Amino acid sequence: MKSDFSPKATEVIQCARALLAAGGYTSFSYADIADTVHITKASIHGHFATKADLVRVVVALYRQEALAGMAALDAQISDPLEQLRAYIAFWTTCLKDRTSSYCICAMLAAELPTLPPLVADEVRGHFQDLTNWLAAVMDKGLKDGSFSLQTDPKSEAMAFMAVVHGAMLAARAYGDAQIFAAIMDPALRHLAPRA
Repeated sequence: MKSDFSPKATEVIQCARALLAAGGYTSFSYADIADTVHITKASIHGHFATKADLVRVVVALYRQEALAGMAALDAQISDPLEQLRAYIAFWTTCLKDRTSSYCICAMLAAELPTLPPLVADEVRGHFQDLTNWLAAVMDKGLKDGSFSLQTDPKSEAMAFMAVVHGAMLAARAYGDAQIFAAIMDPALRHLAPRA
């Protein structure tokens, strides 16, 4: 994916990403971006012909960042439990300092039936990327005795991912970032080997 956008196109992408995290695909228009970035709607169309084109780029870049983050966790942390703790810590920090109060792909997944196909494909791709990484972490933890899984690694990965996204939603609903940690702590304990 091309990531060498002009400074103004980069501003448009960043604005769209913030608007997606705040309210999803249908919550904003090019007029909202134009007001924030101080650009005409026609100029936005010059960078991204349609809203679907823009959102596809935003999600594709988001996927790249997420994949790089997962690769960094793999490279820097060998213990599977610590990898999951670091992943949770990332989101805890985002929620507390409001840099990203919700995974944009989780937000968009709620709108999946109405999303343009090229956006929906990127969203599905993110979920597959995250499932694959979490399943590999679960499998490693199962093999080294760090985890006691109730089901297979892929099913555990999808369940864990659902808890993460649900915890984000609960933190947003209550307006309290601490809710996220309160939900995620038992989710990690659930993986501990049984005595």
